[in-house]
Amino acid sequence: MASSPVLSSGNLLTLGMFLFGMDTAAYSEFQRSQAWRHEGTDRHMARPASQFVGPGEDTITLAGLLVPEIFGTYGSLDRLVEMADTGDNWPLVDGIGRVLGHFRIDRLDTTHRMVLAGGIPRAVDFQIQLTRVD
Repeated sequence: MASSPVLSSGNLLTLGMFLFGMDTAAYSEFQRSQAWRHEGTDRHMARPASQFVGPGEDTITLAGLLVPEIFGTYGSLDRLVEMADTGDNWPLVDGIGRVLGHFRIDRLDTTHRMVLAGGIPRAVDFQIQLTRVD
């Protein structure tokens, strides 16, 4: 008898050793875009011939909100920047243990909101773009 996956309320997604969750950086939106490549050859008086040549781009965009007083930490975004600075790629594993592939960090956008004295934001919107490399 197959057992059902164990769901963890704190583990949304793992990129390498970075855990996306309530204690670090919880995302509220997960968007994935996958493509497949087909090459075409023109034919006289007919539609182009097409041949499937393999998978194309596979990107994931995660968007979320950090409110360190309630959930998430500023240090989590710093850690993601450090990971991106290496240029490496890491396995991406969802909360039920499915490996989605190896992804690199291509982009991290942040928006500071409700900025307090000293330039410290009470909330930070973030969006991170990952691209599959395997």
